[in-house]
Amino acid sequence: MAACTPYDIGDGELLARLVKGEEQAFSALYDRYHAAVAQFIQLLVKSPALAEDLAQETFIRIWEVRAQLAHVQTFKSYLFTAARNHALDCLRRASSELAVKSEIIRRFRELRNNTEEEVLTRAYLQHLRRLLDTLPPQTRKVFSLCREQQHSYEEVAEQLGISRNAVKKHMVRAMKTLKGGAEKDLGISFGLLLTLISRM
Repeated sequence: MAACTPYDIGDGELLARLVKGEEQAFSALYDRYHAAVAQFIQLLVKSPALAEDLAQETFIRIWEVRAQLAHVQTFKSYLFTAARNHALDCLRRASSELAVKSEIIRRFRELRNNTEEEVLTRAYLQHLRRLLDTLPPQTRKVFSLCREQQHSYEEVAEQLGISRNAVKKHMVRAMKTLKGGAEKDLGISFGLLLTLISRM
């Protein structure tokens, strides 16, 4: 009789394995709930692209705090609560910081030709490139097609001959690596990281 894979077992057992740091359990939970979480967030933020980013950030956060989830009784309820809170926090920040962001963007555009700032930006981008170089070739390829060349997940899946879910998993892996490296080595926020990525 074949042994059960992580995809065949319940949330409770997967959560227990996730708490212990088992990546297969995380992948199983991601595959099980990612689409529903992204759709749920889209109802709140009204933007498919933003919903996708927030869903990925939610799962990244789940992985980061996995050791603290031993007390969670129902993973699905915890996950959707976390997704809702993250989406609402994003909306609140967007509302309260709109004027500030507009001013920052205006000043950034005025200063973007400043040599010192351009040097700093190039240094950030070079570091992000080095982080990307640590990823497996297929993950780098998926990231380049999705983020740098602005292809949809469906287009990338067709081009590379893989599933849409596989594309999502590669993107989560890439974003986890970039987010961790940017915060640890550069001390920059995830929001600034996304801005830099858009310039890669």
